[in-house]
This record gives sequence, C-alpha cells and structure tokens, in this order.
Amino acid sequence: MASPPPCRLYLITPPRLDDLAGFGRDLAGALDAGDVAALQIRLKDHPEGEIAAAVRALAPIAQNRGVAVILNDRPDLARELGCDGVHIGQDDASYADARRILGPDATVGVTCHDSLHLAMEAAEAGADYVAFGAVFPTGTKQAKTRAELDMISGWALDMVVPCVAIGGITAENAREAARAGPDFLAVCAGVWRHAGGPAAAVRAINGEIAAGVAERG
Repeated sequence: MASPPPCRLYLITPPRLDDLAGFGRDLAGALDAGDVAALQIRLKDHPEGEIAAAVRALAPIAQNRGVAVILNDRPDLARELGCDGVHIGQDDASYADARRILGPDATVGVTCHDSLHLAMEAAEAGADYVAFGAVFPTGTKQAKTRAELDMISGWALDMVVPCVAIGGITAENAREAARAGPDFLAVCAGVWRHAGGPAAAVRAINGEIAAGVAERG
C-alpha cells in the first residue's frame, strides 16, 4: 500500500514585528527544531519600508535553511527583495498580475476562504496552491469564513493543486487538521504564542502532523 501524502508546516509571521533581531533569533530556533516548508512574511497595512526591512532580516534565515519565503500581498516587493513567491488574498493583486510580475518559476498562492469555486478558478489560472480557512476559530485575524475539514478532504482527494489549511491551528488540533489531507498547515499564533516557545511548538506540531497523516493512511 502506498504511503499517504505528506503534510508540512507553513509558518506565518505575527502581524507585528517590533523587535526584528529578537524575532529573527526565535525564527532560527523554530526552523532548526523541525520540518518547515515555507515562511510567509505577513505584515498587513505596514509601510513599505518596514516590510522591506523585515524581508531583508528574515529571508536569509529561512532561505539558508531551505525554507521558501513567501511575501503576503506584494508581488512587486517579493520580486525586488528576492522572495520565493507571494500569497494573495481575494482583495489583493490579481493572480494574473502576480504571475506577470514574478514570472513562471515563483510560487503564487491564493486565499480561497471556504469557496471551492474560488479555488477552482485559482487552480485553473495556474496557482501553485490554494488556501482554505479559517478551519478553527482564530484570534490572529478577523476570519471572514470557516472552511470545513470535509471540504479540504474532498479537494485533497480530487485535485492535483496543493491546498493549505489555515486558521486557528495549534499543537492541540494539528492532528485533526492533518488527518483531513491538506498539503500544508499554516500556523501563526500556534507557534509564536506557544507556552513552551516557538521551537517547542514546531516540534509538537510536526509530531501531531505525522500522527494525523498516519491515521488517514
């Protein structure tokens, strides 16, 4: 019997980074603690200079460890600053614009909330992944929608384009989320606010992901 497909951790930065040097140390420790596929630098509504400073400080930490750096919203800055790709929401730059700016080799992911229709459109356009959420209640942002894990399971079974489950994922529920079959679990507060620290969170979440993948096999 074939092994179940893997599911990997996709980290998202906190919404504010007041101490870049300190966060960089936490990030390095977290990335050294276990498998992480990508880091999304997500600084909504921050000045361009602050976003650029964060990317310049954090991207080398991630990329030197083989972790892809995805910038939220800004394909222009992602290209200028050497990011591996961009993540766009439904109210951000269009997929077509992002792909035109970044070229064919960059990663472009698209938020699809709880909508299979939006996900199908993004997949047909050429998106590298689609993101569904929020899968659990979350305090990181005001989630507009809730995406059922059954919907994610259906997508994972029927579609080739990878999917990301996002929203409220922690070490306590990562096994349940991974069992549904997404390719990635996107986690923010569940790592950076973990009682044992970010490195302990990455170890715990990776353990729960492995257990969830094994259970769906």
